[in-house]
Amino acid sequence: MLRDFVGRTCIKATMGAEFIVMENKTSWYFNLDPSRVRLSGKCSKEEALLSLMLPDNSTSLEFTFRKDKDYFYVTKLAARLLPLPVCKGCPNKMYSGFLSHKMLFRTADDQSFKCTSESLLSVSSELRIKLVPLQMQAFGVPNGQFGKEDECWADFNQRAVPIIIGSIALGLMLSIVLSFLIIRDRHRPGYERL
Repeated sequence: MLRDFVGRTCIKATMGAEFIVMENKTSWYFNLDPSRVRLSGKCSKEEALLSLMLPDNSTSLEFTFRKDKDYFYVTKLAARLLPLPVCKGCPNKMYSGFLSHKMLFRTADDQSFKCTSESLLSVSSELRIKLVPLQMQAFGVPNGQFGKEDECWADFNQRAVPIIIGSIALGLMLSIVLSFLIIRDRHRPGYERL
């Protein structure tokens, strides 16, 4: 939770974050340990910054929120990772990247964006960020609680696709049964003419 200069909660977020480094056909995975993360940032009327950083400054993840009319979204995501202290065999270099001028996790002003499905974001050719599960709200978090949830498209699809497929299968079965009954009725012998 991040508070503005008056003490009101301006950003609330819960997430699991995993950094995925891909180099020379090899992948390394690094989780952002929530017990070690330092939270910082700033809030204004139309823009807010949420920064998650490890104490040794080896890893950081920053979200820049923007408010437009009746909705908010993440317009920039920046990530930095120096895997050496925790990874044997990793290259001795800093990995970083960013996404900018995007409309990530867009939702209505008084709602929270929620996604239990995996959100995989490629911030550079060598670095990806996986966020799961994710829930965030910016620019007004009444009483420090998330507002009504606006679910992501992946969660909606995960729920809706089985229902649609089941409905199609049921409709197809009913069509076959009705066709069979109609055909069977036409082949019954009726009264013969004299």
